[in-house]
Amino acid sequence: MPLAEGEWKLSYSANGIHPGASFTFGSIRSGFYLLEPHEIVYGDTEAGDKPLPREDGIRFGQDFKAAATITFEIGVDTVDQAPGGHGRHGANLDALSALAQAWDAEAVRRRFATPAVLRTVQGGRARRLYGRPRRCASVGSRLTRQGYTPVIATFACQDGVAYDDVEQQQRIDIVPPSHHGLVGPLTTPLTMTGPSTSLPTSDVVVGGTGPAWPVITIHGPISRPVCEVVGRWKAGLDLDLGAGERVVIDPRPWARTVLRNGNASVAGALHRSAPRLADIRLPLGRQDFILRGTDPTGTAYMTVAWRDAYAYL
Repeated sequence: MPLAEGEWKLSYSANGIHPGASFTFGSIRSGFYLLEPHEIVYGDTEAGDKPLPREDGIRFGQDFKAAATITFEIGVDTVDQAPGGHGRHGANLDALSALAQAWDAEAVRRRFATPAVLRTVQGGRARRLYGRPRRCASVGSRLTRQGYTPVIATFACQDGVAYDDVEQQQRIDIVPPSHHGLVGPLTTPLTMTGPSTSLPTSDVVVGGTGPAWPVITIHGPISRPVCEVVGRWKAGLDLDLGAGERVVIDPRPWARTVLRNGNASVAGALHRSAPRLADIRLPLGRQDFILRGTDPTGTAYMTVAWRDAYAYL
């Protein structure tokens, strides 16, 4: 069921014996409605300021910001789920258990660097945040026996960015080799070709209010592939991919991996001239991608997937 306006959904995948979650809250229909509007508190800035030697004032350095935290005041309401107080009490305890299980998030917190996903619809716009559920405190009272308990829950974000819930993707085919000469088969009349002057670039239009993280997947067969954003950066790999093989460059903060066929790390194959993974980002506006490399079949290609990033929901 798609999220309604103002609803939130916490989700993460299962991990061994620990179940995953797909927990919706924030509306009357969910039974877990918000008592107050959600509160987003952005992390403090770690200023890199230094005093000027033997002078007044300071020299500004590189500043960094801590992650954001979202706080929810949730009313767990099961008053209408049973006719008597005993039934309402039991239903409320079941609902509190479901909330506590989702917020405990053992399936995700046992995995290094892996975030949960918190999705919402605000003002008709679907957004998602990455992070982990943290505090979950219920306030037991005599109302619990009547089917109602308030809960305070917090969610620690990976960063201070909200991402578009819709992932965009663009395919880019390989640049053909720049050669000229006879074109086979050699039959009369012979035909000469000139060097190719056109490049199969693909336009990627990045929206939002800030740079986006691209996930780059290069599909073989190809040798020494290079992903280039024209006028921005190049990321080359010193490796060969056979037909059916792929390599994924994922610079997102919760990943920071270069994986061959989904499991083998080949981060060491990145060229020294390639930017750090933390610097592989797409600025706002139109960007031109090019895939270079050696492919005798001309069938190699790459896909670029990204989500527009926003400073607020």
